[in-house]
Amino acid sequence: MSKPGTDTRHDVEGLQDLFAGRIVTNKSKLLHFTTDESFHEGPLPDALFQPRSTAEVVEIVKVCEAEKIPLIPYGAGTSLEGHTLASHGGIILDMTGLSEIIEVNAEDQDCRCQPGVTRERLNSYLRDTGLCFPIDPGADATIGGMVATSASGTNAVRYGTMKENVLALEAVLADGSVIRTGRRARKTAAGLDLTHLLIGSEGTLGVVTEVTLRLHGIPECTKALSCSFASTAQAIDAVIVIIQLAIPVAKIEFLDEKQVNACNQYCGVKEVEEPTLLIEFHGNETETHDQISRTTEIVEELGGRNFRWAESQQERNELWRYRYNALPAAKGLRPGCEVLITDVCVPISRLCECIVKCQKQIEAHDMLAPIVGHVGDGNFHAFIVVDTKDKKEMKKTGEVAEWMTSLAIEMNGTATGEHGIGIGKQEALIHEFGISTVKAMCRIKAAMDPHDILNPGKIYSPEIMSAYRG
Repeated sequence: MSKPGTDTRHDVEGLQDLFAGRIVTNKSKLLHFTTDESFHEGPLPDALFQPRSTAEVVEIVKVCEAEKIPLIPYGAGTSLEGHTLASHGGIILDMTGLSEIIEVNAEDQDCRCQPGVTRERLNSYLRDTGLCFPIDPGADATIGGMVATSASGTNAVRYGTMKENVLALEAVLADGSVIRTGRRARKTAAGLDLTHLLIGSEGTLGVVTEVTLRLHGIPECTKALSCSFASTAQAIDAVIVIIQLAIPVAKIEFLDEKQVNACNQYCGVKEVEEPTLLIEFHGNETETHDQISRTTEIVEELGGRNFRWAESQQERNELWRYRYNALPAAKGLRPGCEVLITDVCVPISRLCECIVKCQKQIEAHDMLAPIVGHVGDGNFHAFIVVDTKDKKEMKKTGEVAEWMTSLAIEMNGTATGEHGIGIGKQEALIHEFGISTVKAMCRIKAAMDPHDILNPGKIYSPEIMSAYRG
């Protein structure tokens, strides 16, 4: 296995005959895989392969294990911490060809699909069944990629994350064996919980080839509102009270005044440029009426104003278009610049303190960094707009991002609410859990993948992982 900083090239020519010339080594095609949605860059992969079946995944895993060639599972490429970069060289395993929706069990509200299915395609397929898969990370990610990073997003406050919505997995391990980690039952006490071990493992423990998902009924009634506040503290205090009173809102998103300004410019609208909440309610007419009544009372008591209601599908789409365009809107504030996205999550009682401290830190460093958040579960992001060609600005950006991560951990929160560790947050993982816990994770990785062929260099630093290689 090549170490970072040394030659990362591997001989893959011998694989061409095994896979009928389907191993792609064209450099112009491989260049696409040297960058992703993050600021990280990786070396040129040695090759690209798109399997068409679980059997082909087994075959290439066995070959790579025998030859000690790294294998990097790849989906839609929307991850944000360098998860899919070939940091040790090797073969990009493009899973988008495994894109079959195998079965839908409407009576049991579950389905089985292959990892290359995207969430939007799945929901389009499910529409006539009255069911949906509500996990929404923003991008049209693949289901396999969402499993790998334990994705969540805007609906997590009500429906949970991938951890709550995956019933079972089929995966190919580093030795080429195929395992199933569960069945369709809604609970089990049978053995070790391998399903949740693989969720969030970022392709380092196995290659997921099939996913059994929990589905949910499409709500009979859906309504949404936006409202603004004089201060961030008022807005977040309203969120805290709503959550503590267990009002089952489906979405509750926060945009600070800088983000509202950016969205106004990008979307061509004129919303009041104050800290804003966007809230959505799901249920039947009686349930949504009760949720709205209780939420409105809380919001008004805490200074909420400029209410805007959205009831029809078109009105809701327009309201959420405003939120879903937050990233390109922030980027548009400084043409020619890029956005570094932070991703921290804290206990709901510390949320207001954490956001306000981050805003003060941003102002103290004279940075442009709008804040948005899935605040119902304590998760928020700063979109730090930065000139990547300015080394001093990049250094300052990295320092502020690390400071935010440390702040969240000190508040008994996490370095990443939903983006994962990848390359970018390996030191933060140690800060969050301590070296003994991270070493325990490495021992599991080493036991399941002794030659470190599955997405090496991710989650655990090479220095720590090297002590546990076979």
